[in-house]
Amino acid sequence: MRKVAVIGIGSTKIDEQWEKSLRELAGDAVLAAMTEAGLDHLDGLYAGNMMSSTANQQQHLGTYIADWVGARGAEAMRLESACSSGSAAFRAGLMAVASGEIDIAAVVGVEKMTDSPGDEITASLATAADADWEVSQGISFVALNALIMQRYMHEYGWKHSDFANFSINAHQNAMNNPNARFHMPITAEKYEAAGMICEPINLLDASPIGDGAAAAILVPAEKLSGNTAFPLILVAGSGAASDHIAIHSRKDPLWLNAAEKSCKAAYNQAGIGPNEIDFFEYHDAFTIMAALSLEAAGFIERGQGPRLALDNEIGLKGRIPTATLGGLKARGHPVGATGMYQIVEAVQQLRSQAGASQVEGARYGMTQNIGGSGSNIITHILTNVN
Repeated sequence: MRKVAVIGIGSTKIDEQWEKSLRELAGDAVLAAMTEAGLDHLDGLYAGNMMSSTANQQQHLGTYIADWVGARGAEAMRLESACSSGSAAFRAGLMAVASGEIDIAAVVGVEKMTDSPGDEITASLATAADADWEVSQGISFVALNALIMQRYMHEYGWKHSDFANFSINAHQNAMNNPNARFHMPITAEKYEAAGMICEPINLLDASPIGDGAAAAILVPAEKLSGNTAFPLILVAGSGAASDHIAIHSRKDPLWLNAAEKSCKAAYNQAGIGPNEIDFFEYHDAFTIMAALSLEAAGFIERGQGPRLALDNEIGLKGRIPTATLGGLKARGHPVGATGMYQIVEAVQQLRSQAGASQVEGARYGMTQNIGGSGSNIITHILTNVN
């Protein structure tokens, strides 16, 4: 297998993008990535998206976007794995280039959610759960995560306020990201006073939806001349794993088994362990998922995830910086695009382009994208080569 490099990135602001169509959002990100890479053609285009068929009445998304960006003739397809669709597309593009099947792959994650009524989006998000054994019982996706958080607090003795720093850290870091949905710092007091969605998850435990797209260009590293405008960014490791889609079917609902497995595969490929990761773009759709991801990735023992937040070890100067440009919580969570926003932000960190959110001396960055309530998890490790 060939080593694969990321040579171009592009992303849009996450917002209510009323003036942009789905194809325009995706095209803006892809064309920006192609321009940065100095390319005018593609061999393949892989689109990550969850709900274009329901929210936008558009299937056939790979060709839809390839046609728009002038990549007619290229291999084109859509990848869907709920909220981990962006990373699924990146993994597909990675494998296509690494195998030698193609030389230039564009990967884009895109979602346009705010054109649809809120109840329709809530129903679409619920399709990431088990239709027969969860959704048919009337439970929402937020409620499933609330059940996990309730049980976690009961088992390990944490209070709701102990999760505040996950959100505070994300909002502080988003202040430095022009593409973030929210540019407002929050306090512990604001966190505790936020309106309740589903006990114990309140508005400041949950990430906002939005419209947005992020893209990257993948090529074989062996074909680069060495005279690149930026430090060479390689994909050092990639892992994917699944678990029972229904929470009640899992042997241990408080452990992200798919995260543990995908991390192990990525660590093994990269030849490193958790102690060598310089920053972690986790999937903080809810604060409980931030805690569980830190544990499953090996950064702290199980049941102690909130400790890293309480001790500010997840801050930019902490032991394991997280959500360095706002994460899902403050950057925003256009679900099928989120995995690619994580990749773009990891590349920015490794190129030292993260501005006031820069993690100094970063060499290895890890991204983790969660589909469903932990049923499909994809982990990537990127590194820079100076």
